[in-house]
Parts: sequence; structure tokens; C-alpha cells
Amino acid sequence: MAAGAGLTLGGWPLAALAVPFCGPPPLPGEAGWNTHPLLLAGLALGALLLLALARRFPDPRGTSATWPLLGWLVLALALASPICSLSVALFSLRVTQHLLVVLAAAPLLAMAVMRLRLVARSGIGLPAAFFAGLLWLWHAPGPYAATFEADGIAYWLMHGSLAFSATWFWAALLRHGPGRPLAAVVGALATAIQMGVLGALLTFAPRALYAVHAPDVTLPWGFTPLEDQQLGGLLMWVPGGLLFVGVLAAGLALAMRQAAPAGR
Repeated sequence: MAAGAGLTLGGWPLAALAVPFCGPPPLPGEAGWNTHPLLLAGLALGALLLLALARRFPDPRGTSATWPLLGWLVLALALASPICSLSVALFSLRVTQHLLVVLAAAPLLAMAVMRLRLVARSGIGLPAAFFAGLLWLWHAPGPYAATFEADGIAYWLMHGSLAFSATWFWAALLRHGPGRPLAAVVGALATAIQMGVLGALLTFAPRALYAVHAPDVTLPWGFTPLEDQQLGGLLMWVPGGLLFVGVLAAGLALAMRQAAPAGR
């Protein structure tokens, strides 16, 4: 049976709808890799750009490109692996895809761009606010639904803007955090709170908010649309919060060490 065959989405036959960039909603066992030529070309060009940045801003420890390239690999897996296909069926898998981009790939990619002028001049507050605004924007029902259109424009705007803003934010923490640990603590705390609030709203919403994840799409995976949304909210709420708690602890410890000599 072909993925999506016989399914309906919002009361319309799925076959009559445009197919999203990641393909139609798969049934269990049918999710596959995304090998779209434009995606593969973009990933290859991005890897070359990271290598160029490593040469432009060499690390004296000789590890300039190692961690950023690992981050790019995580990003590639988020966009090209079966997670891409599964995210069409399940909101919780779309959230997983986003968490891989903003909490796993972005901190590693930030090591390649933390010396750029944009990061040096922005401080921590501006990238934190920019990231928060985009995260809430793309999880509003209207913009979220637009990412499932066949032209893929909104899909790439979503992932490109989230990856850019999260990398900018993490780069700001890496660059300014050691010298301004309290600012890093405030930035991390604000980010943890806004992600937690968004996750909680999704978890405790009384109804499913995303029509693209209709019952015919989620039930083959054992979830009602509301259960799928609740799981996605919990994923955003808990892992994101735990990571930023670690950043907060590191920032507070650094601030206390820097303040200790002055208090003696």
C-alpha cells in the first residue's frame, strides 16, 4: 500500500492534496530517507562553507571544524533521515526534528560562527529574542500548516530560520558568556522559560491545534491528534528545559568564581 493511500486530511482525500516536501504521511514501516537533489546539494554546500569558516577563523587547538561538522551531520540527519518523513504524520516527530536542529546541531555549529562580527556586536538579548519569536511563530497553527504546502517554501523558511536563530543564540552564549556570565544566565533562563511555556501550552491544550495531523494520519501510529500534540509539547518542555538548566548552572558557577576574589 502506498504511503498515504486511502487517507484523508481535514476531510479531503489525501491524493487530491499537494504533497509536502518530505512526502505524504507514511504508514508504519513506510518512512524513508529524503534524497531530494536540492537538499543534498544544500547540505554539501553547507559543509564546504563550514570548512571555509574554519580556515578563516582557525582554532589554536586544531579542532576548528570537528564540532561544527558534527553539528552539520546532526542537521543533515534531522532533514534527510526518516525523521523528515515521520514528521509529516506526527507532530511529536516534527518537534523532535526541531529539537535536533536547535538543541543539538545549533550549539555545535555555533563554534564555527562565534567569531563573526554579527555575533560580536549583538550581545545575548537580541539573538535570544529573535530565536524565541521564530519558535513561537512557526508553532502557531497557520504558519505551521503552511510548511506542508507542496512548494516547500515555508518548510525551508521554518527550518532555515530556526537553525540560523538558534545558532546565533548559541554563538552569543559561547562568545559573551565567559565574560558576562550573568547575561548568559538571564538569556538561558529566558529561553528555557519561553520554550517551557510553549511546550506546556501544547501539552495542556484542550484540543488538537494542527489540522494537518488529522486522525486518519496519526491513528495508524497509535496516537490521537491530541495525544500526539501532548507528546510533542512534553518533548519541547522537558529536554529543552534540562539543557538550559545545565547552561544556567555553568553560568552561575562561572559568575560565582569571578565574584569570589572581590568578596575576600
